[in-house]
Amino acid sequence: MKILISNISGSPLYQQIKDQIKDAILKEELVEGDSLPSIRAFANDLKVSVLTIRRVYDELEQEGFVTSQVGKGTFVSTSNIDLLRDSKRRLVEQKMQDMIQTAKSLNISKEELNAMMDILYEED
Repeated sequence: MKILISNISGSPLYQQIKDQIKDAILKEELVEGDSLPSIRAFANDLKVSVLTIRRVYDELEQEGFVTSQVGKGTFVSTSNIDLLRDSKRRLVEQKMQDMIQTAKSLNISKEELNAMMDILYEED
């Protein structure tokens, strides 16, 4: 799992890490049962505080994306399929909102935008 963090980003480090782990789960780069690195090892790899990684793991667990087992580690959990589906939809909705705003700023009509989406959707 590749995590990229930026010190110049407007987002806090823990949020950047958390968002990238969630994206990896939603894109199925991480699947149910996959283990996440230990807090200490992950913190060392990313050159951040262990408290930062602890916060990331705690929040991911509260949101149902991972489960922690004392003495064993932290593992990806997809037991809450509705949560995952909703998160995937929200991800798509956010990207669509950006696309719509860009199209409106360029005076692209809804019909033109739909035509572009139809073409691009069929290409993949």
